[in-house]
Amino acid sequence: KQCINAEYMGEKLIFTKPAEMAQSGVAANDECVNKYNEMKLRHTCRFIVFVVEGDREIKIEHIGGPESSYAEFASLLNADIADCRYGVFDYEYKTNDGRPQSKLVFFHWAPDTAPVKRKMIYASSKESFKRKLIGVSKEVQATDAAELDSTVVEDLLKK
Repeated sequence: KQCINAEYMGEKLIFTKPAEMAQSGVAANDECVNKYNEMKLRHTCRFIVFVVEGDREIKIEHIGGPESSYAEFASLLNADIADCRYGVFDYEYKTNDGRPQSKLVFFHWAPDTAPVKRKMIYASSKESFKRKLIGVSKEVQATDAAELDSTVVEDLLKK
């Protein structure tokens, strides 16, 4: 911690402040980053769905094989409409000029029906978790199934 000495009306005051901004305390399991790196470098899977277990740790919930579809990923991501999830999908699409392209997309699923505490835990942990997943191109934040539609994702990727 850093100390700041000050004086106010003849009184000596000492303020302390933390060296870093506080995080939610939810850490990612090492397996999450390792599996993501395998996905990115070796294309061993098409998607990964992550869940915060016990308000303490981010763990892998589902892994989709190399032939898995986006529809399968979206249905697993929003299967529990009363809880949040993170996900990463290796999305293949065609650019506006017809070239095939592939990008890693990070998803933050936070339905309106999820408890406020769970939404806060996911929101406060998202940036630190996403920073560990080096190479993510785009991010989708969805609160209902319509925001997970493939046309919405492709429009985002083509921007």
